[in-house]
Order: sequence, then C-alpha cells, then structure tokens
Amino acid sequence: MWQAFPPAAGGSTPAPTSAAPAGDAPAKVSSADLPAVRNRGDAQGAQLLAQRRLEVPVVGVMPTALSDHYEQSRGRRTHEAIDILARAGTPVVAVDDGRIAKLFTSKPGGLTVYQFDPQSRLAYYYAHLQGYAQGLREGMDVHRGDLIGYVGSTGNADAKTPHLHFAVFRLGSPAKWWQGEAVNPYPALSRAQPVQQVAQR
Repeated sequence: MWQAFPPAAGGSTPAPTSAAPAGDAPAKVSSADLPAVRNRGDAQGAQLLAQRRLEVPVVGVMPTALSDHYEQSRGRRTHEAIDILARAGTPVVAVDDGRIAKLFTSKPGGLTVYQFDPQSRLAYYYAHLQGYAQGLREGMDVHRGDLIGYVGSTGNADAKTPHLHFAVFRLGSPAKWWQGEAVNPYPALSRAQPVQQVAQR
C-alpha cells in the first residue's frame, strides 16, 4: 500500500505516517518510517495507466531520454518513481487531464502536487518542485500540458541535481490523495508525447 500523509484523527491537518512518497536521496528516518519493499507495481493500475494518453511532464524532455528508476534502492526502500533531470526552473506540466487534488510540502518531497485523473482512479505525484504555477490551486481542473510548476530540488533532493520525481498510484474507493497502490510510470511515459512548449489556459 502506497501511503503518504493521512489526515490526523479529529482534524484535516495531515500528519506523517508510515510511508512518505518520497524523494530521491535516502532519507534519515527511523525504520518505522520506511515502507515495505513492494513488487514491480500494481498490475491493475498499470492497465489503467496504459489506457491514458500522457505527455512527458517536463518540457523539452523526450521519452527516449527517460530511465526506469522504479525498482532502484533508496536505502531500505524502493524508489517507486522515476526521476526526470532538467535545469532548475524548467516548466513541469500535467501529464494528463484531471484535477489538482492536493498541494503539499513535505520534508522528503519538498513542494509537491497530487493530481487525480478524470475518473479519480489514478493519482500523479510531482515532487521537488522549485515553485507552483501562478494561480494553481486545489480542486482546479487541469488539461494535459497545462503548466503546474517548475523543476527544482526542494525536499531531500540534491541541490546540484535538480529534477522532477514523478510517481503514479492507483487510488482506492473513496479516493484519498495520500493512499493507493504504486504503479511504475516508466512504461507509459516511454510512449508519451513530448512537450516543447507550455499550453496556454
């Protein structure tokens, strides 16, 4: 189970629990904060993702430049995401149509965006952002290619290696932005359309 920051009991303020969606350098955390090592990804989620028409989330990056980091080790956990290296400030766009479910700042991920697909079956997670797009807000609808932020190195990312940490997870019912089954995004992104310029809203 992919699990990030569920709301604290009795309120809506998120509080860290057992599995942060994580950044990229091994975090200095206790064993209680480390998720269990999982398999190659949720098969049902992979089928759903394969049905979506995606765009590469970093402007100017070709699908052939992507690498599969999903199963790489990060200390005692697996990465469960891919890293897309780019200059700091490079525009980050929505990979799919959908809704901004959560804007969140965490110690490992820095500035992050959680986006749901149109049917709220999949969540797209963008981390280590330098900043959000002007006017981005929770609950707003976005279209594939819309600007949502900029590549950075916030959270536990190496300041010398700005990049987008991108993850996907299959949502449960009801959909919770902090919880789901991890899906390897690489196969779908390797077939995605590259973006050369940001779409105008």
